[in-house]
Amino acid sequence: MSIEDLLRETLSDMAHEEQPPPPGRFLQVHRGRSRRRGLALAAAVAVAVMAVGSTFAVEGLSSPVAVPRAVTEQGSDEALVETGPDQTILTVKEGLRLAQVMQKLSASTGRPVEEFERAAKDGRALGLPAYAKGALEGFAFPGTYEVSSGASPAEILAAMVTRFNRAAEDSDLVDGARRAGRTPLEILTVASIVQAESYDKRDMPKIARVVYNRLNHTPEMKLQMDSTVLYGLNKFSISASNEDLKSRSRYNTYVRLGLPPGPIGNPGADAIEAALKPATGPWLFYVITDPEKGVMKFTDSESGFLKLIEESRRSGGTGG
Repeated sequence: MSIEDLLRETLSDMAHEEQPPPPGRFLQVHRGRSRRRGLALAAAVAVAVMAVGSTFAVEGLSSPVAVPRAVTEQGSDEALVETGPDQTILTVKEGLRLAQVMQKLSASTGRPVEEFERAAKDGRALGLPAYAKGALEGFAFPGTYEVSSGASPAEILAAMVTRFNRAAEDSDLVDGARRAGRTPLEILTVASIVQAESYDKRDMPKIARVVYNRLNHTPEMKLQMDSTVLYGLNKFSISASNEDLKSRSRYNTYVRLGLPPGPIGNPGADAIEAALKPATGPWLFYVITDPEKGVMKFTDSESGFLKLIEESRRSGGTGG
């Protein structure tokens, strides 16, 4: 059954009325890849979610299905909110931590953040894939959402998971992870690190390669990513302090080998693609040498790294 048929039947059953116009009027589907998983989510969580371009309309059960309006592109620096009598349009940027996402959803809908936190605990109802292990972090997909006033926190979060599931299908996440010898959760964790560490999406495949080169290095090499350390401490900064690096958190990759136990944010499609298809190269280090222009340079040696650090210091940049 196609996703159009599923949405048509689900919406008809929920409304107990004649079938709505063909979803093809509203729904744009990538035809090049089959949808093998997650198609029953809308019925499972009783939420109507419709995609129009890069926009998702999230409707409460008592609300009529509406065609979303034109909205701002995904990827802005902050969540953008436009309010109307019955709709709120918001854009959630890539890489936000789940706690940040919930705060922004709460601010834009007027519902207490605690309601979103409670809803996030029921991963099965939200439609999370089994490999998420019940945790929503990493699966609240960034993008633009049009939310009706009748939509509950569970419905809004379920819409974000639905959008993740669609992105996972588009990128062939599960099979791609298997081919890479990783679990889907590990790939998503790498993607979240890539998202957090990048200034420019063009650098993402090379950052992903650095992560894998460190993971596979002989002798063993720690990831040593400030972004993971800061996530474990619930801190927000460009770099971790010496005191931060002493943390006993499971996310302290300066102390522990391998990947952290899960995603450190909610990556977008570009970061997931980079984690699945990293660039080819020997790099082990990278440094932001010009933060104003977002220039990142890569090297495979400690001596090269030290030179880039010096270049970065002259311009106020950071290194990984």
